[in-house]
Amino acid sequence: MANHKSALKRNRQSLVRKARNSINKTKVSTAFKKVRAAIAGAPQDAPELLKKAASTISKAASKGSLHKRTAARRISRLSRQVHLATRAAAAAAEASEAPSEA
Repeated sequence: MANHKSALKRNRQSLVRKARNSINKTKVSTAFKKVRAAIAGAPQDAPELLKKAASTISKAASKGSLHKRTAARRISRLSRQVHLATRAAAAAAEASEAPSEA
């Protein structure tokens, strides 16, 4: 344990920052899980959830909980997954609506 006054203050500050970072990272993780669940279940809802997740990730990066490049990479990967899922869902819906020519 720290003995100097400045070291004690530094310890208090680090505990506060750790708690704040933990809260932000938990929010990011939850947003990821919601988007991935939407991709697996109902892809038409995924773009709206992606907007919220991207906002949450950007906020965490702006507060310093995540590095800005890490945030950009995560948003990029998530948006690519949403795009592929919505495109596949649209193609499946289009195929099921098209009359069979047998």
